[in-house]
Amino acid sequence: MQFIVTGYDGTDEGALDRRMAARQDHLEMAASFYQSGQWLYAAAILNDEAKMAGSMIVCEFPSKEALEKEWLEKEPYILANVWEKIEIKRAQVAPFCVK
Repeated sequence: MQFIVTGYDGTDEGALDRRMAARQDHLEMAASFYQSGQWLYAAAILNDEAKMAGSMIVCEFPSKEALEKEWLEKEPYILANVWEKIEIKRAQVAPFCVK
């Protein structure tokens, strides 16, 4: 199953600092999921000042439960309180966009 996961960072004064502190761990996890084919693509969401304020990931897991257990329970941005709100929606990526 394919999903779009959108994580919205907090808006408090320390939000960007928390993101930057957890970013390397997040990118290492992201690279692993990308190499395994579970992450199809991802992007940072930018605010009006062009600063990172969230994340959007298109991914593939057997189920929403597997997505939560295999990824979100270990996601550095969640563990470091970077993402304040998370939306998970089922999706279907166009066949020419999948490796």
